[in-house]
Amino acid sequence: MAIKDPYRYFRVEARDLLEQLGRATLDLEKSPDGSAELTRILRLAHTLKGAARVVKQRGIAEDSHAIEDVLAPLRDAGVNATREQIDKVLRLLDQIAGGVAALGVDPETAVAGTGTSAAAPPEFVGRIDSGEFEALIEVISQSNSQLARLRRDADAATRARALAGSLLERLTPGMPGACTWHTGQALAEDLRASLGRLERSLETSVEHLDRNLRQAHDTATRLRLVPASNVFTVLERAVRDTAHATGKEARFEGRGGDVRLETRSLGALQGPLLQIVRNAVAHGIEAPERRKASGKPVAGVIAVEVARRGQSVIFRCADDGAGVDLDAVRTAARRKGLLGADTEALDAEAILRLLVRGGISTAASVTDISGRGIGLDLVQNAVAQLRGDFHVHTQAGQGTTFELRLPLTIAALDTLTVQAGDAHVSLPLDAVLATQRLRADEIVRTPAGESVVFQGSAIPFVPLARLLSSKHDVDAVRRQKQVSMVIMAGTRSRAAFGVDHLQGIANIVLRPLPALAPASPIVFGSSLDVAGNPQIVLDPEALVQEAHQATVSSGRAEVPLHPVLVVDDSPTTRMLEQSILESAGYEVHCAVSAEEGLSMARRRKYGLILVDVEMPGMDGFAFIECIRADPALRDTPAILVTSRSSSQDRSRAEEVGARGYIVKGEFEQDEFLRQVRRTAVHA
Repeated sequence: MAIKDPYRYFRVEARDLLEQLGRATLDLEKSPDGSAELTRILRLAHTLKGAARVVKQRGIAEDSHAIEDVLAPLRDAGVNATREQIDKVLRLLDQIAGGVAALGVDPETAVAGTGTSAAAPPEFVGRIDSGEFEALIEVISQSNSQLARLRRDADAATRARALAGSLLERLTPGMPGACTWHTGQALAEDLRASLGRLERSLETSVEHLDRNLRQAHDTATRLRLVPASNVFTVLERAVRDTAHATGKEARFEGRGGDVRLETRSLGALQGPLLQIVRNAVAHGIEAPERRKASGKPVAGVIAVEVARRGQSVIFRCADDGAGVDLDAVRTAARRKGLLGADTEALDAEAILRLLVRGGISTAASVTDISGRGIGLDLVQNAVAQLRGDFHVHTQAGQGTTFELRLPLTIAALDTLTVQAGDAHVSLPLDAVLATQRLRADEIVRTPAGESVVFQGSAIPFVPLARLLSSKHDVDAVRRQKQVSMVIMAGTRSRAAFGVDHLQGIANIVLRPLPALAPASPIVFGSSLDVAGNPQIVLDPEALVQEAHQATVSSGRAEVPLHPVLVVDDSPTTRMLEQSILESAGYEVHCAVSAEEGLSMARRRKYGLILVDVEMPGMDGFAFIECIRADPALRDTPAILVTSRSSSQDRSRAEEVGARGYIVKGEFEQDEFLRQVRRTAVHA
């Protein structure tokens, strides 16, 4: 029987080898010592040549051999490749890509590679993750084992059925071989035991098979997902080729390549991204002499970053070039009749929208790279087909940023699973800064909400169950001795969330919620746990925003216009007091000694001074005596915060004129803030 597609496996292997060859060739050009890259390229080219010969693709095999002819002498001589040799290898790779792309599914119409095929842009291919593939094979193998066990259980069920039939016959009066009651009872007990074993075995087998099938489904879904870095090689190649064609110098930087997306979406974006990076080099990056004159590095930078934001994935391409020439765009638009006479009234955003719409080019002449006024409109159309949006931001002399935002459909995600109240939820692991256990009394409770100290700063603290359920017991955390918390990062701020249990880390397949399903803004999507139950995934950005809004909505303290001065030689005490006061809305200044505090108090007005007693040099009692003797400071209230708790010290505090006395060993945040609010002077 004839094979319908003789090139089925070769195409997959060849495209994978081409991607690796392209990456290695670009690395060879950048490497000061390219011996490792040379060896890798020669090995890959040799593998491709052998595979091409197996499927009788002579042209592809000859092009692969030509790559060996170019680079093998360099390896033997121990010298680096020249730019001309790199160009020749890349042209050969393009020819091979064209030959592979020409291999049709129908052998009667398939076109063999000739070695002279026209260069074709590399086709996007999502490389299969070998680890995921092996996991899928393992799950299928386990499922087959469970099926074999089910077959054995089926045999056991047949035997039990035969035993039941025999029992019925022997219990029928008058039948040959009829048994006594006691014999029948023994047979019934045997039958019940046999059925019990069968039931347990079936339950175990079905449970394992069900779990394996779900794992296989998730693994197969993940195989549809590929790292965003799969497009970085072709984008870097485009930056290199465009820079050489325009006489410029530019280098490519890829970030966030580990974000995994659907192959189809990433493939659809390759064309728009290619157009953007070519435009960035051709229109954004300045000529070397101009960059040097303006104090920039001679080589421009084209940086492509991929990131998840909420329920979207963002592709951001930024260059450090001259920025869009808005006046030139106005002139070109007026010349084509797209604008009226009054174009100066249009702001930068309107001009950029006009540029994206298409039909405008600021190039002086038409080339293979620019000048036809098309390109960005194609980008916008492609993004619109993926239900996304496209924005451009520019700054004169600093560069231009193109941002493509697409809805997130399916993605692989590392998560931290936690229990909060009755809910089991997942948190994206890349937004988790830390997990900690803390005493309940370490949570600062103020009229402005709750906060904790993390890395020297006060950040909002919210029990996660409170955000998930309106029935949450608001006093539950206060009754606990210890609290688990997860510190999460948003785009601009951080927050801490109290949870009941940390359940572990897992890689999940994230799915969007159904279109009509009502959901809180903090819900990112959903996944299935090992038991097949839906589990919500929370959005870090929305969580952090909710935490800050909860703090603001709880009301802020009445804040004096004058700041508070904390005087203490202990950095721990200073940080604690500062964090508590700032979380309540006070402006706080700190001094490490009484002498420094006295100097600061004489330079500006403070609404309250918190001062330690035991410090090197002047102690707290002497400090208060000094400010009471100073006509400019005598009305500034001061509270002593000290570890000394004797009645003599308290009496001494009253004598020198302290307005309050707080013992550090009896420190309680709420009472501390109440004393501050009662004592601080408003402007």
